[in-house]
Amino acid sequence: MDQPVSRFQSLASHAMAACLAVMALAVFLNVVLRYGFGSGVAASEELSRLLFVWMVFIGATAAYARGEHMAFTALLRPLRHRAFMPVLARLIHALVLLACGFVAWGAWQQVVVGLDSHSVILKYPTALLPLPALLSTAAIGVMALGNLLRGRLPDFGHEAEVE
Repeated sequence: MDQPVSRFQSLASHAMAACLAVMALAVFLNVVLRYGFGSGVAASEELSRLLFVWMVFIGATAAYARGEHMAFTALLRPLRHRAFMPVLARLIHALVLLACGFVAWGAWQQVVVGLDSHSVILKYPTALLPLPALLSTAAIGVMALGNLLRGRLPDFGHEAEVE
């Protein structure tokens, strides 16, 4: 594993752990206050929702970089002949790139809409909710484009997990 990917994986793992820790603490504190003292922290739900969205997209980006996204290898097994592999690899990376484009376009539209509105309690711009989808698809799209241009074969080592 090369140095930049290793640093990205480490940073992503730490960011997800921080999101999870803050979410767990906020929810735990809210439960204790609600059941123990009859009042809770209203910002807990908004904060947890925001951190959960960020955590999911950070994890999705890190999983793509490691080749750990779900693979439908049972569907690809008949096409795994040597002659089809370069075409199949380019097709898969092109489809990932196309999907990233669609998701990024929709996320961008939501970011623009969210710039003018704010959350009810914490008052953060609601553009922060779709922003990780935009950033994640941009990062995955760059990785897929690099794989497409290099002709790198996707990892088909998921057979045991799929069947």
